[in-house]
Amino acid sequence: MKGLRGVIGRVRGWRRGWHERTKLQRIDLYTRGTLAVLPWVFLASWGLLPLLPVLGEGPVPAGLAVAFFAVNTALCVLSNRHLGAAFAHHRGAETFPVRQLRLPAALLALLTGLVVALAATADLKDAGLALLVLDVPLAFAIPYVLLVPVRTYLVHSAVYAAVLVGLLAAVGVPAELLFGAVLSMLVAILLVLSSVRPSAWSMSAMWQAEEARDMQARLAVAEERLRFGRDMHDVLGRNLSVIALKSELAVELAQRGNAAAVDQMVEVQRIARASQQEVRDVVRGYREADLPTELMGARGVLQAAGISVTVEGADGPAGIGAPAAVQAALGWVVRETATNVLRHGDPTHCSIRLARTRDAVVLEVENDGAGAADPPGGGDGGGSGLAGLRERLGALGGTLTAGPAGDDLFRVTATVPLTASRPDPDGRGTSAPDGRATPAPDPDGRADPAPAPDGRPSPGGSPASSPPSPDPSALPEER
Repeated sequence: MKGLRGVIGRVRGWRRGWHERTKLQRIDLYTRGTLAVLPWVFLASWGLLPLLPVLGEGPVPAGLAVAFFAVNTALCVLSNRHLGAAFAHHRGAETFPVRQLRLPAALLALLTGLVVALAATADLKDAGLALLVLDVPLAFAIPYVLLVPVRTYLVHSAVYAAVLVGLLAAVGVPAELLFGAVLSMLVAILLVLSSVRPSAWSMSAMWQAEEARDMQARLAVAEERLRFGRDMHDVLGRNLSVIALKSELAVELAQRGNAAAVDQMVEVQRIARASQQEVRDVVRGYREADLPTELMGARGVLQAAGISVTVEGADGPAGIGAPAAVQAALGWVVRETATNVLRHGDPTHCSIRLARTRDAVVLEVENDGAGAADPPGGGDGGGSGLAGLRERLGALGGTLTAGPAGDDLFRVTATVPLTASRPDPDGRGTSAPDGRATPAPDPDGRADPAPAPDGRPSPGGSPASSPPSPDPSALPEER
């Protein structure tokens, strides 16, 4: 009873292991299992049936027949042991040690000598000798064909066939039997080549496709991490610059005893809360920049820093008349370039120009004071911010160039085609008719609470949904 239960448990374990495998792993196991069973099928048919009549012909033929079957069985065992390593070698996953072929090669040589001795001492029928010759090389050839190129396999097989036929002729095998032996060797060589190599090639192709899918998944994860880092840089860069600027202003006002310092710190607090909301939007992947808001914010921030700003074309077809996807892309450019103007050089003036050509919208941001420090973003090829903008615009078919534009000037030029479209961001939200993403609900199914009219967080605890743009008129006169 215990033995029966053990067998049932073992069968259930095999069944559970089979269902836990992937489809590719099942196909791989089936292919290897089929090739592993193949030499045993030949051993029980072609390698055994011709030997049965020989067992009654005397002690010498019978002993040779038993020895032939025993050596053939040992060769089948080694064939199964080496099959997995041969598959791995064929795929390039690992190298098959050549020394492991020494014992199978020795057994093949011994098996060849035994079949020649049987042909010389036993009364083998025509079909019997042909079947034995057909079975002799199979167990050795099944893993061997995976270890060497096809040309090498064919050459070695031809040499082996010539040696075997020569030995049979030397012991007096008639010509008609030699012809049958030659045909048997040809069938055995082609059978192994046509069954084993295509199976291994198919499995290699499927494993490579599986590895490619795994690599694609890893690249998708890496791309998402890059997007997140780029968006975090773009989102927080300007807001942190504004917070630093207003904090310095508040310190100066507080040292002078001016009550306006409190207003500046309130503004810092509001921008910090807005930044929290933007970070949440970046994490969920549906945040987009708005061109009019970014232009107004850039103007306010730069003017608060004592930099004069001129904006041209924002109210025309190149600005509010551009498609939503184009406005969103250019909004990121305005945000990043305004941050760079604050961080680099010693500018006194910045001009922002929007122009619309027949098939694209061109944005130019130019500032002076570039010669006093490193160019914003490290020139045309440097800077993680400009590099992120190039990737963002490149996804829409746009371009970005940055570099000196004369003495003490630096210019950033962004070109976005009018046909640019923004896909649904990772399936997290839907695209509204104006091209903006509709925010998806929180993972717990609750929607973001709406911000209060004064920009402070609502009772639900969610901060404001968008960063406020600093109003130059709200800044105090003395700085």
